[in-house]
Amino acid sequence: MLVHLKTLGCRLNEAELETWAQAFQRAGHGITQQVQSAQLVVINSCAVTHDAARKSRNLIRRIHRDNPRAKLVVSGCYATLKPEEASALLGVDLVVSNGDKDQLVTKALTELVWDTMPYLSTEPGQVSLFTRGRQRAFVKVQDGCRYRCTYCIVTVARGDEVSRPISAIIDEINALYAQGVHEVILTGVHLGGYGSDLQLNLVDLIKAVLAQTPIPRLRLGSLEPWEFSGEFFELFQYPRLMPHLHLPLQSGADAVLKRMARRTSTREFALIVSQLREKIADFNITTDIIVGFPGESEQEWQDSLDFIQSVGFGHIHIFTYSQREGTRATTLAGQIPDAVKKQRSQQLHILAETMRRQFYQANLGKRFAVLWEGYNETLANNQQRVFGYTPNYLRVAGLINAGETVENKTLPVVLTTAEDEYISTEWLASV
Repeated sequence: MLVHLKTLGCRLNEAELETWAQAFQRAGHGITQQVQSAQLVVINSCAVTHDAARKSRNLIRRIHRDNPRAKLVVSGCYATLKPEEASALLGVDLVVSNGDKDQLVTKALTELVWDTMPYLSTEPGQVSLFTRGRQRAFVKVQDGCRYRCTYCIVTVARGDEVSRPISAIIDEINALYAQGVHEVILTGVHLGGYGSDLQLNLVDLIKAVLAQTPIPRLRLGSLEPWEFSGEFFELFQYPRLMPHLHLPLQSGADAVLKRMARRTSTREFALIVSQLREKIADFNITTDIIVGFPGESEQEWQDSLDFIQSVGFGHIHIFTYSQREGTRATTLAGQIPDAVKKQRSQQLHILAETMRRQFYQANLGKRFAVLWEGYNETLANNQQRVFGYTPNYLRVAGLINAGETVENKTLPVVLTTAEDEYISTEWLASV
């Protein structure tokens, strides 16, 4: 049987798809990139916003339309929050909640009626890496969140915190490295809470990965900015831990942060950023901001813009607030009109683009070791443009001759010119 896997949403969803792919392969089934070729399609849905839930529904409908003969299994946050709605969508054969995700492959193979048998088998340690190039992989280290930010539906959908044992994570990373992966991203719903149920913490995990695996580059997924110990900052002395963190701020106004039930203040956030930049001058901080949270006054919005500008982020994910049934924020007074949300979102997009370009400019002339990807653009002059990422997560491009490849190689460059979506480079070593 051929299986097609599809996801919307976060990196954790990506990591879960990789786990399912390996499990299907161990059961003797194949993974296909082509939905029309699949006998089974698995969708890992998202519901972080109303728009994400709508996209999840549309994806389910489109997949069924493209391949009506395939069995269709839906999991993820949308399927967990709206199981009856998901089950009623045309073509859906099985809904698996987040709580049963570990049994998704078993459920799909035992609870659905099949006319086919496995046509191949793979070695137990073989890795699928079906959605990405072989240079990078997401590794899920925990699920769930103990906190309840007033706007967040994901913590409701994902449930309590559950951490994977360090030994299992180490084994997975070593298996990935054996398959040629050079960069691993640790991810979870509440990554900073790793080990809360195991009498461990994230620092313990990072130290173990650095000590017990040879993975050349280690990145961290999104981290909430309130669980940093002094020991955590010292970890960045190790060059294998990449100097980039995504720290969701959500608002630059303290009064709004309180209404969101965020466990940090702007002063505490600024201190974290300064400590990171003291360790590494070109440390890249990216963030999330919610626009138009209930009760957000004009003064609070201006305070937020001023603070965001003072921090200087390399990139901002901008979310317009939308009411999510089951969250406390829906009960708050002062819901912001859509026209005001749109105007504020446009303001923030302009500021975010300005800061991104400033960060690009600040890195020009510097030398970095870049991990190059397989994606390329063919140019007219018998050359191709290849892409990769610096340690501090800047997307860069270089030119090589047609027929050459730098895929999955780490090669030094100097950053030369800031383009719209990337930075051009010059090679410091032969390709």
